Amino acid sequence: MSRIGKKPITIPKDVKVLIEGSKIIVEGPKGTLTREFHPKMKFEKEESVIRVLRENDSKMDKSLHGLTRTLLANMVEGVTKGFEKALEVNGLGYRVQKKGNNLLLSLGFTHPVEIEPPEGISFDVEGQVIKVKGADKEKVGQVAADIRKIRTVEPYKGTGIKYVGEVVRRKQGKATAK
Repeated sequence: MSRIGKKPITIPKDVKVLIEGSKIIVEGPKGTLTREFHPKMKFEKEESVIRVLRENDSKMDKSLHGLTRTLLANMVEGVTKGFEKALEVNGLGYRVQKKGNNLLLSLGFTHPVEIEPPEGISFDVEGQVIKVKGADKEKVGQVAADIRKIRTVEPYKGTGIKYVGEVVRRKQGKATAK
């Protein structure tokens, strides 16, 4: 039996959860999230606790059980606390600045790259660190990955965009001829 799937999800007081069959709407101080889950998963709500139940012990149902519970727990956490990913820009002449809600990146290309945040996502810039914030964990991670993809870290000099705390394996440069 799924250990993660068995855990109940506690709902904070300032969060409202509406269950409509396999569709769940979670409202909280940071926003509203809606997700359609697999129809085989059932949800049971008692006061301030939600449990995810499965129909039988087939391999697919076991796989969906833990996944569904984790996705729902992330929705509840997202509307209460929110999620954040931090990216660091390294390189000579590489600059990051915020222009209104948009992000303006000067990364050695002929023109600066301007990124408009999708709905529910916001950017913060502190020096050379970009913080991607939002209620939807999946969307925050995808936007951060898309920003990182613009100029991935180069292994010889270590310049580019990387996650804060990410370790980049450096390569040795050319050996000089004697």
